[in-house]
Amino acid sequence: MSESGESTFTVVLAGAMNLAIAIMKFVAGAVTGSAAMLAEAVHSVADTLTEGLLLAGLKVSDKPADRRHPFGYGKARYFWSLLAAVSIFVSGAVFALYEGFSTIFGEPEEQTSPQWAYLVLAIAFALESVSWSQAVRQVRREAAEQNRTLRVHLRRSDDPTSKTVLYEDSAALVGLLLAFAGVGLHQLTGSSLWDGVASVAIGVLLAFVAFLLGRTNAGLLIGRQADPTLVYAIHATIAAAPEVEAVVDLQTMLIGTDRVLVCARVDFDDALAAADLERACVRLAGELQAEHTDVAEVFIEPVPRTDQQLRETVLARYGKIDLPR
Repeated sequence: MSESGESTFTVVLAGAMNLAIAIMKFVAGAVTGSAAMLAEAVHSVADTLTEGLLLAGLKVSDKPADRRHPFGYGKARYFWSLLAAVSIFVSGAVFALYEGFSTIFGEPEEQTSPQWAYLVLAIAFALESVSWSQAVRQVRREAAEQNRTLRVHLRRSDDPTSKTVLYEDSAALVGLLLAFAGVGLHQLTGSSLWDGVASVAIGVLLAFVAFLLGRTNAGLLIGRQADPTLVYAIHATIAAAPEVEAVVDLQTMLIGTDRVLVCARVDFDDALAAADLERACVRLAGELQAEHTDVAEVFIEPVPRTDQQLRETVLARYGKIDLPR
């Protein structure tokens, strides 16, 4: 299965599970009157909407480049993933917090038929585990391909789709345990306070997940540098060319999942003729794209390394570094 196909499978599987779970939770919430169960039901609805937004992002990001979008539509995946994070916060966290505080500070509510809540929570946990396992498998495979640990991969990955599914499924599993605790403590103590506390905890959990995903996708939309390992490899390839005296400046930007824009300012050998310089630039671009499959576009600008204004520009961007003289 291709990477795009696996991402689509992961999202569709998660969406189907969340829709089924949402229906069961709403029924259990109506029967038991549990605020935590209702909060979890809305949580699952938010997750289902999230999968729909992620699918939209996958479809749009696969469109080929055109006149209006010469670098392609890769960043569409970041935009729709950002909307998914907003959906998690607005649809899930806000409602859960509202239900929780209403239960805590409102009139005590009597619990009815808690056994239905336990049954639904158990089934929901099993279904969520299936979706979570698929997301974990995909993320681990991606991390192994990049020779990264899982933690580093989650921090550096330029594919928000699998990360979003993993985070929301992890939050869903924790949320189910919180709901179970709320319903159980309500039954043991006879106080609906615990039900409300569980709902508030679910709201805080969802808000935290939404913040993590929102921060990641905002950084990708603004324009994040490629993985440092790739940047160093690109620098080494250019610097090793026989026509190159020094790499004066190197800028990279993610323009989509597994798509990197490379802009290099290079000081070439002054003895090169114009035709030789052109051939060197074309050859270097081809070598970078052949050696690094993530490199989508390459722009190389010949510059003198002694230009003071350029040196100041590079210093302003990267701080005090050792530049070639």
